Amino acid sequence: MTLLSVDAEKCKRDGICVDTCPMGIIKLKSEQELPALVPGGEELCIQCGHCVAVCPHGAMNHSAMPADQCPPIRKELLISAEQAEQFLRMRRSIRRYKQKKVPRDLLGRLIEVARHAPSGHNSQPVEWLVVYDDQEVRRLAGLVIDWMRHLVAEKSPLAAMLHLDLVIKSWEAGTERIFRGAPHVIVAHAPQAHRASQSSCTIALTYLELMITAQGLGGCWAGYFTGASQLWQPLMDALALPPGNMVFGAMMVGYPKYRYYRLPLRKTAGIIWR
Repeated sequence: MTLLSVDAEKCKRDGICVDTCPMGIIKLKSEQELPALVPGGEELCIQCGHCVAVCPHGAMNHSAMPADQCPPIRKELLISAEQAEQFLRMRRSIRRYKQKKVPRDLLGRLIEVARHAPSGHNSQPVEWLVVYDDQEVRRLAGLVIDWMRHLVAEKSPLAAMLHLDLVIKSWEAGTERIFRGAPHVIVAHAPQAHRASQSSCTIALTYLELMITAQGLGGCWAGYFTGASQLWQPLMDALALPPGNMVFGAMMVGYPKYRYYRLPLRKTAGIIWR
């Protein structure tokens, strides 16, 4: 199959695929001809799938994603704006978890959805590390505490700003504030040199957190861990990421210990209109 192929019987020559292609590499010379790639189009294609997804007739096929392999959008699953607003506002950062493991296949489904998050130039640089074993989660938390002790001993301004001495005292008293007792941690990492890695990992983790909520699970961004993973060599060694990759974010995951019943308030949005 060439990069793009068009079903002549299904195609209505309406030019929708031409208009939506972000790279502008599809042309339609006349209503008598089929959409086709411009010269050099194969090298410019970012495989976003817009041309396949936008065609209402199912006429467009891409070599990387034939139309019959791209699931149709089911109208009965579309949600209203009111439902979407409540869902987004009801999301909570969960810091108390049941001591119950989440099935591996469910965590896999969360990542399957998160991998569809947008990325710069559709580069999709995000890779995943699932720390599933709770003892390994605890070991990594201990390495983060070691990093904090190092910062306190060095009188780092960061230690004072984040009150790391209090986190250390909590750890020594038996309260774990690194992963908050979550049974699992999902880590997003990507090539450090890739310009889109930071934003892509952040957006993918946001997708992940929303799917966590939709599945009745709880999640929370693991900020202490993320900071330590970028600065503390013993933790980097323990993670053993592919060469050149670094952690750009991580999410605690587990079953929430408590339910929430109201939508808390937030400060008024600061908006500048021009």
